[in-house]
Amino acid sequence: MNTVLHKAKTRGYANHGWLETYHTFSFADYHDPERVRFGVLRVLNDDRVSPGRGFGWHPHDNMEIITIPLEGDLEHKDSMGNTEVIRHGEVQVMSAGTGIMHSEYNASQEKDVKLLQIWVFPDTFSLKPRYDQISLKDVEKENTLYQILSPVKDDQGVWIHQQAWFYMGKYDKETTETYYLKSRQNGVYFFLINGEAVIEGTELSERDGFGVWETDKIEITTKPGTRILVMEVPMR
Repeated sequence: MNTVLHKAKTRGYANHGWLETYHTFSFADYHDPERVRFGVLRVLNDDRVSPGRGFGWHPHDNMEIITIPLEGDLEHKDSMGNTEVIRHGEVQVMSAGTGIMHSEYNASQEKDVKLLQIWVFPDTFSLKPRYDQISLKDVEKENTLYQILSPVKDDQGVWIHQQAWFYMGKYDKETTETYYLKSRQNGVYFFLINGEAVIEGTELSERDGFGVWETDKIEITTKPGTRILVMEVPMR
């Protein structure tokens, strides 16, 4: 078993006034050759966007982009004609494929929006772009992990063009569970949104990241008040 620990305070940071952002992996002006990616997981950004502000029209291609609002609502527009508001309790996926333009703005004029944006390399390039967005209300569970993303179109949650599985967990009591990997060729990256956890003997607190690979299973103990994002991805 191999592991890597990324404490919250070691992340890249930028404050643009309207945007405060933390980068777990190298992004924009933050570059650390030891923290470029975790397998096919390329970007994990933790953003706060001021009321009415946001990211103007910009391009992406050949990337699977997942957005998870943690607080507030995010307005999305893209060159496929989609105009949507992504709310807390929902997850959005955009397969950029051959190329897409989009913008993202805080839908509120009064409150900040806080979100995670995650980029994953696809397993097939130059595909037709696509967009999807779902509510997690019908799938979320208490005190156990529940799936929010997979490579299977008809599976629970959204799907992407990659052999990846994402889970979330929200805990109001101390819980110990075992995560079984889909493939030994994969690794799992844990991001602690809130609270405290112990994963394979390593203590984690809010906004810490922890990667594990070359194993079949991982033991997780979560404390009350913990919310966690689990991302299983190929390590190639």
